[in-house]
Amino acid sequence: MQPIYKKRIAKISIIIGMVAVGITLILKTFNDNVMFFYTPTDLIEKNIKASNKIIRVGGFVKSGSIKRQDNSLDVTFTMTDNKNELTVNYTGILPNLFKDGQGSIAKGILRDRAEFIAEEILAKHDEKYIPKEVVDRLKEQNLWEGD
Repeated sequence: MQPIYKKRIAKISIIIGMVAVGITLILKTFNDNVMFFYTPTDLIEKNIKASNKIIRVGGFVKSGSIKRQDNSLDVTFTMTDNKNELTVNYTGILPNLFKDGQGSIAKGILRDRAEFIAEEILAKHDEKYIPKEVVDRLKEQNLWEGD
């Protein structure tokens, strides 16, 4: 091969390598930012282990399970998908519409299969709203009783 062809092949190889590294970095960043949604049953059936990875867990607030600490913003409640339950601990101000029996999503870290440390709580915004992801998961598990 002549030297000029070797230089062109080297330049093309470097460009292809740089593009490959760029695509890899973009995909890794995208994958790290994807936040998965689980129900309490998913945590058990998919054998989700405790880690420092932030996940979302959705379901209904079990009636009578909300316990607030006196003189504190600490709240503990039970989230259920009508099949399994998960204790959620949260420190902060809850949304105004958060109450017993309502659909909600908690974002945080799973401490173990029975306890979740939430950093954010999302509650439904009107009387008929339940997060689509919660409805889809309940339908998949044949637990949805809505219309």
